[in-house]
Amino acid sequence: MTRTPFPIVIHHNPDCGTSRNVVAIVEAAGYQPMIIEYLKTGWTRPYLLALFAAANLTPRAALRETKSPAQDLGLLDDGVPDETLLAAMMVHPVLVNRPIVCTPRGVKLCRPSETVLDLLDHLPPGPLTKEDGQLLIDAQGRRVA
Repeated sequence: MTRTPFPIVIHHNPDCGTSRNVVAIVEAAGYQPMIIEYLKTGWTRPYLLALFAAANLTPRAALRETKSPAQDLGLLDDGVPDETLLAAMMVHPVLVNRPIVCTPRGVKLCRPSETVLDLLDHLPPGPLTKEDGQLLIDAQGRRVA
């Protein structure tokens, strides 16, 4: 069954298992997402501010703390201002946690990957598992709690 996709944008890092799983879930549901590989394209301050506002995230909440230069740059201290974090995110795009997914139903940081199911009008057929093998959707197409 082919569905008419609505616009979905995924800010994606192809080296991340969670990010790859989110793309797979969205595609399995019949959507054709626009993929933005933000490590290649980078960020602008206005775009990040709009994205974070839509997702109800602060720069601190969106900061990727592991497998990034956050510690080396001194960004993990609670006293680091948002403006400093934003400036660092523009220079080092990897500092923004991923994947961030935008749909007509909202914008979310989709960690864990099953968070993306809340943003879809319809679920993919089951069974469907996440990157660690945990069942997300059973064989009858029902979401598993």
